[in-house]
Amino acid sequence: MNPQTFHPVIEQLPRPGEKRLALHIKPGVEAALRGGHPWLFEQAIVKQSREGQPGDLAVIFDRKKRFLAIGLYDPFSPIRVKILQHHEPTEINPSWFHNKLTAAAKIRQPLLETQTNGYRLVHGENDGLPGMIIDRYADTLVVKLYTVAWFPHLRNVLPALLQIQPAERIVLRLSRAAQSQPGFGLFDGQILVGDSLNQSLIFEENGLLFLADVVKGHKTGFFFDHRENRALVGQLACGDVLDVFSYSGAFSLYAARGGANSVLSADVSAPALETARENFALNMANPNIAKARHEILVGDAFETMRDLKSKGRLFDTVIVDPPSFAKSSAEILGALESYASLTRLALGTLKKGGLLVIASCSSRVTADDFYRTVLGAAEQNGRRLTEMKRTGHAIDHPIGFPEGAYLKCLFATADH
Repeated sequence: MNPQTFHPVIEQLPRPGEKRLALHIKPGVEAALRGGHPWLFEQAIVKQSREGQPGDLAVIFDRKKRFLAIGLYDPFSPIRVKILQHHEPTEINPSWFHNKLTAAAKIRQPLLETQTNGYRLVHGENDGLPGMIIDRYADTLVVKLYTVAWFPHLRNVLPALLQIQPAERIVLRLSRAAQSQPGFGLFDGQILVGDSLNQSLIFEENGLLFLADVVKGHKTGFFFDHRENRALVGQLACGDVLDVFSYSGAFSLYAARGGANSVLSADVSAPALETARENFALNMANPNIAKARHEILVGDAFETMRDLKSKGRLFDTVIVDPPSFAKSSAEILGALESYASLTRLALGTLKKGGLLVIASCSSRVTADDFYRTVLGAAEQNGRRLTEMKRTGHAIDHPIGFPEGAYLKCLFATADH
């Protein structure tokens, strides 16, 4: 694509310093970097050659002045360097970005055979591009940045991206941290390539159509990581289905296509539930979806399930996909208590022999702790769960380092 098609702000962005930063670190941190960890924290640095600007390339040396890694410097973040390359020195140039993006696209190639044009093209650290997410929504690409260190490199990243994944539009999304720093003319929701977008767009996942507000919606507008879990729900769900924390009703829609008689989508967000209603309307050509009774219920998930239980309303399938409860280590215990509470509440609305699907997207909560908590809460509640399957990340959410493993999902039946 011709450079003139990019928003003029791209060429006005500052360029990284011509001279690389040299950083020397504490000996205790060297092993993590040798093992490929993508982050260097501020407190690990013992010596720095000069003050750095966002996006400067920082070379990290060990105690014997040997090369360890090179990455993007961010003076505003406690993660001072996002590592791009370990072990061997290299030039971080347009060819380097092109190769990284090509490798990421290759991993997602199988999705193109599944009636799918909505997926995560770049999964940040896990694809070797820390602090950058790129999601594809049909002919629109959404680039979400979690660090301003990427700003000076967009002039190299965007042309490579369009060579590998041609698109009509590129939308920029910024994390709260990135929005709080100097933007040099960049802002959240900005169109960097293509026409403006004043409405939600439509994309396809496993043959189903979905709406996504990629300019103002949560994250980039949709959650792709549960794609395979949604497909499994479509195979297993039956009868009456309850989908709490339903957001825009993706699990609900799969359940309806799979043959559920009725689906109740419950969420605290009325706009999200309205999108769920619209998603059902988009797919009425499917006879199962057309005949399924779809209800929406606005309210807190905990209170919703208590109320349903008090009314004696029971379901054949209950899906519980809450947001992250533990954004710090101090919140882990509270998160586990919330998962236990949700398990008890879900079982209170689940018929004998019914299917429970419950997930965690809290990276700080280990898989062992999550599954033990759910199974233990069920037992304490007098309901024994028979596990069917434990699942994790979809193919477009590879795991490249320990903190990258966040998604856990349990499929189980309640025996009585």
